[in-house]
Amino acid sequence: MDVDLAALHREGTGTPLVFLHGFGGTAQDYADIVRHPHLSDRPVLAYDAPGCGVSTCNDLSALSIEFLLQVALAALDAAGIDRFHLIGHSMGGLTGLLLAEQEHARVATFTDIEGNLAPEDCFLSRQIVAHPDQGPKDFMAGFAERAAQSEEPGSALYATSVQHKVHPDAVAPIFNSLVRLSDHGDLLARFLALSMPRTFVYGAHNRHLSYLPQLAAVGLSYEIGDSGHWPMYSNLPALRTCITDMVALQI
Repeated sequence: MDVDLAALHREGTGTPLVFLHGFGGTAQDYADIVRHPHLSDRPVLAYDAPGCGVSTCNDLSALSIEFLLQVALAALDAAGIDRFHLIGHSMGGLTGLLLAEQEHARVATFTDIEGNLAPEDCFLSRQIVAHPDQGPKDFMAGFAERAAQSEEPGSALYATSVQHKVHPDAVAPIFNSLVRLSDHGDLLARFLALSMPRTFVYGAHNRHLSYLPQLAAVGLSYEIGDSGHWPMYSNLPALRTCITDMVALQI
């Protein structure tokens, strides 16, 4: 498999910050976060996932969350990163869950931003099931149009660029993998079983999620006000505070 990653990488002091973006995002989603005074001296690794942004892959049909896990491991090795703070959004949150589970000794903290934990989280990815007969380009056009019409905070902004940030042929394999793991992966139990300091970050628009009371009961949830699935678009200062607080838990 030939993968070429476009990365945002900087040296610094302390435990590195590793960011995994969501579907339709890129490494640049986190560029403003890492400029915060409390994070500005930290080493950073963020990269466009294969088939997203300007990263490439010669076989997009092979994409899956499990494959993205292997990409993350390879990127960490290439950057010489051992122990790190892990921050993942949506698709990146699910990839991060698998990474934190497999490499638990290396993950100092895990901030899971609206990552998939249950079947109900597939409000984006399950659209591939609802529109199975559309070709990749037509599906992406309809996907962007539906996102533009959504009342979810940040969704209209997301819709303006999603077609330019994801290769059409990457959509079906990624979405099918997200749906499969969300439906059959027992993800909530796996998140709860992790041993490192961690939190599930959700936008206030999504406080209806059925599993939030279970997470809140054990202190593993963090609400971002005036936000939905994309807090980096709708309430960046609050998300930055959350990440800063999590990083402060471990040197």
